[in-house]
Amino acid sequence: MKQKLLIVDDEPGIVDTVQAWFSPQYEILTAYSGQEAIKKAAEQPDLILLDINMPGMDGLTVCQTIREHVVCPILFLTARIESADKIIGFQAGADDYIVKPFDLDELAARVEAHLRREKRRQGHGTVRFFGELAVDYSARTLTVRGNPILLSKKEFDILELLSLNPGQVFDRERIYEAVWGIDGGGNSDTVMEHIRKIRVKLAAYTLHSYIDTVWGCGYRWNG
Repeated sequence: MKQKLLIVDDEPGIVDTVQAWFSPQYEILTAYSGQEAIKKAAEQPDLILLDINMPGMDGLTVCQTIREHVVCPILFLTARIESADKIIGFQAGADDYIVKPFDLDELAARVEAHLRREKRRQGHGTVRFFGELAVDYSARTLTVRGNPILLSKKEFDILELLSLNPGQVFDRERIYEAVWGIDGGGNSDTVMEHIRKIRVKLAAYTLHSYIDTVWGCGYRWNG
C-alpha cells in the first residue's frame, strides 16, 4: 500500500507540480485552503506539505488545530526565512521547513527522510511499563493508571527518546537534534518548554517525577 501525502497550498500551480512529482510513488491528497486541509487531515496522511501563507486560515493555524490529532510529519512550504518565523512554526508543531522556491529533488529527499524516521519510530511496537505509567510506542499513547495523557507530537517524541534510554543523560542540544533535526533552525530552549509541559501533564495524575533534571548536564528518564 502506498504511503499517503497531503499537499496544501492555495496556488494550484504549486499543488499540481508537487502532485505530479510525487504521484508515481505516493497516494496524493490535495487541499487549497486551511479549512479544506483540516477536513483532509482526517484521512490520516503519512506526511503533510503545508503552505503557511494562505488567505483565511493560514498554515500555522491549521498546524495548531490538527497537531493534537495528527502525529505524522508536517513540513511547511513557505517564503518566510526569518528565524523568529521558524521558531513560531516549530512551536506550532511543524517538523521541517521547505523554503520557496524549492528544488523538487531536495523536497523529495526531505519527504523520504521524514517518512523513514517515522517508520523507525513505529518499529517500537512494544509497550513499556514504568511503575504506574505505560508507554505504547506503536500507538504513541501514554497512560498513568489507565488515564490517558494527551501529548503533542514533539512532547511524545521527547518522552520516547528519554524512556527508551532510561538512566542516560541527554543535554538540550542532543534532544533538540534528535527530535527537531540538525536543520531545525530553532533553539534548544524549546526543549525546556516541552519538558515543562510534559511534567505538568504527568503531575495531574502522579507524584512521581519521571523526567529528572541533571543540573548542568541535561535530562534523564527516571522510570
